[in-house]
Amino acid sequence: MPVTSEDSWVLTHAKLVLPHEVIEGSLRVERGVISAIDPGPAAVPEAIDGQQDIVIPGLIELHTDNLERHAVPRPQVRWPMLAAVLAHDAELAAAGITTVFDSLQVGSASTASLRQQIFEDCVDTIEQVRSDSLTKAEHFLHFRCEISTPNMLERFHKYADIDGLRLISLMDHTPGQRQWVDLDKYRRRVKKLDGLTDQELDEHIQQRYVQQQQYAAHNERELIAWLHHRNLPLATHDDATVEHAQEAFAKGARIAEFPTTVEAATTANALGMQILMGAPNLMLGGSHSGNVATAALAAQGLVDILSSDYVPTSLLAGAIKLYSDIGYSLPDAMATVTAAPAWAAGFEDRGEIAVGKRADLVRLRLQNGIPLVQSVWRAGRRVA
Repeated sequence: MPVTSEDSWVLTHAKLVLPHEVIEGSLRVERGVISAIDPGPAAVPEAIDGQQDIVIPGLIELHTDNLERHAVPRPQVRWPMLAAVLAHDAELAAAGITTVFDSLQVGSASTASLRQQIFEDCVDTIEQVRSDSLTKAEHFLHFRCEISTPNMLERFHKYADIDGLRLISLMDHTPGQRQWVDLDKYRRRVKKLDGLTDQELDEHIQQRYVQQQQYAAHNERELIAWLHHRNLPLATHDDATVEHAQEAFAKGARIAEFPTTVEAATTANALGMQILMGAPNLMLGGSHSGNVATAALAAQGLVDILSSDYVPTSLLAGAIKLYSDIGYSLPDAMATVTAAPAWAAGFEDRGEIAVGKRADLVRLRLQNGIPLVQSVWRAGRRVA
């Protein structure tokens, strides 16, 4: 690749995925912003040769817990958090993700409480790397609030006013409803993950029922009251019924994360909510919890946003699958991982290849239908 200034450079001979079309052309970047887009090759000797590769906006991830895998690489092994965050960040950038919302659970519904053991360290370290500009991708925080747990509000309010917090979601993983309608699947999963005996599992489930009655309504009211004074987007999680979606919309949620049934997704769509579904679900052909498949909703036009959830490379691969298998146009498929999440999160400066937008860009080529990332730029600076 020719050596170019990070302040000013040109990319040519590329298939540019614009909001409504794909053109073969060139683009110019000035001071981190796209300053020109032209059809055809650029007459600039030092231009970067795109070699007819596809160029898309940088991917925007609204919901990933991938950091936990780096922070706890083996059971009972705690990796130094700064090293874990930087390794997580490097993996995201290599996958084409230039804006990420690290999704951290606030309040634990698990007997093992792994997420709660590392919660504060995760938040503090992400804020540190944001302040020190140490990362390749731009990181924000998404607090997933487990409303049916006793410690949720205390943990939330400790960090509620940090600058990096940009998204809130409401969750309730009480067994027997929402994600875990199938109680047998819940029992098998928790027994395997937490190593409980049958008696301990029975006691845990009963405790979760009691906690839901004691805390869920109060915690939810407090969060929504707090949000009324903040300009932050609200998401709901695992809506399973028409009523769930209607109630979420009435509370102010405009993002429906992982609805578990066609009925809930259809209602959310009719209300104008953005529907976020898992790219791993799409790539694997279904939900690990036995809920509705992403592909089934996408085929009905009920998927607006994809999330990589726990597999960063699934985000771009999932968008390509929408294009190749589901029938989305390439611009529409890429919008699910760029423009749509940008709009949902309230960003106006990114998510599209357009003049005036931030030069977050990914250059890729397809090999047997698999996207291979060649280059990634964030604000005009190459990061992968």
